[in-house]
Amino acid sequence: MVKKRVPDWLNSSLWSSAPPPDDERLLRYASKYAADDRDEPPARDPPAPVPPPVVAREEPVGAAKDGNDDENGGAESLSGEEFARQAQLLAVLSKKVINVGELRRIASSGIPDSAGVRPAVWKLLLGYLPPDRGLWSSELAKKRSQYKNFKAEVLTNPSEITRRLDKSTSCDNDESKFQRRGILKRSEITHGEHPLSLGQNSIWNQFFQDAEILEQIDRDVKRTHPDMDFFSGDSAYAKSNQDALRNILTVFAKLNPGIRYVQGMNEILAPLFFVLRNDPDEENAAAAEADTFFCFVELLSGLRDNFCQQLDNSFVGIRSTITRLSQLLKEHDEELWRHLEVTTKVNPQFYAFRWITLLLTQEFSLMDILHIWDTLLSDPEGPQETLLRICCAMLILVRRRLLAGDFTANLKLLQHYPSINISHLLYVANKLRSKPSG
Repeated sequence: MVKKRVPDWLNSSLWSSAPPPDDERLLRYASKYAADDRDEPPARDPPAPVPPPVVAREEPVGAAKDGNDDENGGAESLSGEEFARQAQLLAVLSKKVINVGELRRIASSGIPDSAGVRPAVWKLLLGYLPPDRGLWSSELAKKRSQYKNFKAEVLTNPSEITRRLDKSTSCDNDESKFQRRGILKRSEITHGEHPLSLGQNSIWNQFFQDAEILEQIDRDVKRTHPDMDFFSGDSAYAKSNQDALRNILTVFAKLNPGIRYVQGMNEILAPLFFVLRNDPDEENAAAAEADTFFCFVELLSGLRDNFCQQLDNSFVGIRSTITRLSQLLKEHDEELWRHLEVTTKVNPQFYAFRWITLLLTQEFSLMDILHIWDTLLSDPEGPQETLLRICCAMLILVRRRLLAGDFTANLKLLQHYPSINISHLLYVANKLRSKPSG
């Protein structure tokens, strides 16, 4: 058997260096607002994005606790390629009707953090915002109002629902004093409104059935990025962000009974909320919870089969997706595939299940994930195929260590993936679009 030769571009010395330990990208998300509520400003047409001024940056609320200050700030630290890409993005976004195809092409190479446009770009890539900028204000107002109604419907305690029902049906006479105060007479409490009712349509029965899911959501939200002040800690800002994550996941679970909540969804939600909550536009930042909910729904719409246990063994389920990753590796590096799956018997489910279902959020830092997701969300066919190429590239980039390792060493390596150059990872993944030669 002739072993397939590893292409020369894979071993280029250009990519041999690891990313610098001081990641300046976290420092670009300076929060200019408190967690307090604000008055909603009047509706207005969105202004065309403009390049941010080069100013001294404050320490961001969302920075990692162990983050280090970088020496250069803002646009001054951009490379020539990043500066050109930023200018291209701003030009595309300034059009009255945005060319989403062109936007995908530019964003697939990464969105410079200093541009401050990632929130708008992600909303467009996910289909939350329409290409016509003139429609943004009305669409956002409609969606945000819709989310407010969702919360009122599914986050209300059954006792409050009972009071509302009572208020709408009570009569204005002496015998309805209890009703007007929100207290029903024992004889007038319907079966469905009784806290001990086991009826299928009982609001209380449903409330208690949901309690276990809500407890799981609460536990997972508290464990989300514990190294970041944005998500964890005792500050009012962190607690308000946790509340937003908790609300989004609860509303999603209640509105999607076929999937409900699956452990790990909080990790997929976190990058979306982090980006939208750090929108330079304060009005958009204040409405980040509602906007993130709909972006989360859009993102999961193309991945929901991975979270549906009934489909695990079907041709669209997670096991089928993992098999496709295995086939992709065999196609591009049969020697590595054979060593992993035949010689050392490392089943790809042992590591790829988490990679795929959580969109790599557990394998890299949040700031690296933002870069990876720029590419994932830019794929017009959805993130799945690009995700599989990135996972395959992750295997190929550590092939020397894998080929030298046994079952235990390889499994440990893949379950604790090392730090790598993310730009090179995406470069290799893009190369895997083409079929290998002979």
